[in-house]
Amino acid sequence: MSGGEPAPDTPQGASVGPRANPAALGIPEAASLLSGAGGGRVTQEMIAADLADGAPANGDGTINIVHYAAWLNYRLKQRDGD
Repeated sequence: MSGGEPAPDTPQGASVGPRANPAALGIPEAASLLSGAGGGRVTQEMIAADLADGAPANGDGTINIVHYAAWLNYRLKQRDGD
């Protein structure tokens, strides 16, 4: 994907703009942001599965991307036995 394009399964209006709040992203925006970061494709379904598995979410269902990244890092360390 080139810069600024939403993830393939992300609605056109869900791309992350310059005024997106990283402390309160919807699942489509979080998927777009994480996919655009270059670490591989991140789908809305992947994020939803993480949320179902205990990933942190705000009371309104949005995601704080910093808290989510910390949770992912914690889970990776658990999986790797560190």
